[in-house]
Amino acid sequence: MEPVRHRLARLVEESVKRAQAAGALPQVALPEITIERPHNPDHGDYATGLPLKLARSAGMNPVDIAQRLVEHTAAAEEIDPPEVAPPGFVNFRLSAGWLKEQVGTVLAEGEHFGDVAVGNGESVQVEFVSVNPTGPVHIGHGRGAVLGSTIANILQAAGYDVQREYYVNDAGNQMDSFYRSLYTRVAQALGHDVEMPEDGYQGAYMIELAQEVIAESPVESLVMERKEEATRELGARGLDKMLAAIRDDLGSLGVHFDLWFSEQTLFDTGQYEEAMEVLKKEGYLVQREGATWLASTSLGEDKDNVLVRSTGVPTYFASDIAYHRNKFVERGFQRVIDVWGSDHQGHVPRLKAAVGALGIDPDRLTILLSQLVTLRRGGEIVRLSKRTGEIITLQEVIDEVGADVCRFYLLSRSADSQMDFDLELAKTESQDNPVYYVQYAHARIASILRLATERGIDFSNGDISLLDHEAEQALIRRMLQLPELVETMAENLEPHHLPHYAQELATAFHWFYKQCRVISDSHPELTAARLKLVDASRTALARTLHLMGMTAPERM
Repeated sequence: MEPVRHRLARLVEESVKRAQAAGALPQVALPEITIERPHNPDHGDYATGLPLKLARSAGMNPVDIAQRLVEHTAAAEEIDPPEVAPPGFVNFRLSAGWLKEQVGTVLAEGEHFGDVAVGNGESVQVEFVSVNPTGPVHIGHGRGAVLGSTIANILQAAGYDVQREYYVNDAGNQMDSFYRSLYTRVAQALGHDVEMPEDGYQGAYMIELAQEVIAESPVESLVMERKEEATRELGARGLDKMLAAIRDDLGSLGVHFDLWFSEQTLFDTGQYEEAMEVLKKEGYLVQREGATWLASTSLGEDKDNVLVRSTGVPTYFASDIAYHRNKFVERGFQRVIDVWGSDHQGHVPRLKAAVGALGIDPDRLTILLSQLVTLRRGGEIVRLSKRTGEIITLQEVIDEVGADVCRFYLLSRSADSQMDFDLELAKTESQDNPVYYVQYAHARIASILRLATERGIDFSNGDISLLDHEAEQALIRRMLQLPELVETMAENLEPHHLPHYAQELATAFHWFYKQCRVISDSHPELTAARLKLVDASRTALARTLHLMGMTAPERM
């Protein structure tokens, strides 16, 4: 469905041209026409401040410009006659007749309601989570998972060709340390006195992982007789198990990926060397202190950055450069969006600079940072897992409050805001819990439609022209905001607006339900019309929930 503001923008542009042709306005260049929603609903559904923008170039009072625009605005089915408002606005109100007709539009679009054609099939890769497979996923990673997956849903709804990707850091020092740590835990479990490496992974999950590896097949002789081979083989098994656990944890949150991309393949296929060769050819590599550096200062950065250590081992920054060249050059994505944790903030400018050094427009790369999550139970901060006494995993939170609650809460604040997640509030079944409030609205809708089915009411030919009540039209207005919201979120990559819209839509439905009796034996025609509106509300609310990756429950 095309957002209403696009139609109004075209209408305003035609009004300007008509007024200019009639000599009512001078022939001046037309600035961008913006259509906004007034803060005060008494001023209408939409407004434009174009007369204020034109005042200087036209040499006229903004109110006079607005008046002449209104005089030259052609009649349109979508709106009532526009109004002039000081200091130079034109206000628009959606016509009641057109508004009612949109109930049919929503029903016709069904699960595609809210889709907008702004992406034009442009290929976008969204890479998110990408937790090192050396430990479990915690609640902070979960926030990035929800942000990334919801952004991907929104972009898809906006007409982009989206790929969701997880970057598996299965190369480098961290994996070496993981392999040696697992070897140690396996050896210790078999009764051997082996010390954990200084840089080893100490978590209790490594002990559990060792037990799983031992249970699968005999490893005693391998561990004692061929240590290097054992480290590699056990490490590979451990890596597979960690990735499977990560995949399961994220899957239980409703997060899935089109591709799990292995960092190691960059080295195996020669793409890492190709990326370094490009930088060398362009003069961006320098040798210093036995290491290879990226001349970041020549790219506008404060300091140069090490790409290959003096030991000959590439840094993760070097791998990241090769990975992003793979995204843009090898696979040809037109845009790339990375969702990282806030601890990677310092890595953002240097990676964008490196992308530019590869000959790729850095503006094609967007990096979003998600801030920390603080778990609370009421007023008390929760720091450690009850089960292990260590960091709280994502799965523990999902087990306690459910995936839908996790997604809604983790999405409810902008990515750059730190957030508190109150586990006690998240479990309450009351209007104070926004997740319950929104999903209850959908369950109530489903209940009304079930009752209609049980009574054999056919509302397919309901006359929507009967929907004259203020609450009915307010509900339709709220539904029609979804396509606009999808377009705005696709542009700004700010999915946190979805939970707030979901609450507003639920509030509009609950108000309608209180004001308007839906099923009435004495008013069968009005019943059919209102059931049509209820069905359209289900479409809009379910689509909103599904964009957030949540379920739309039929019963609660």
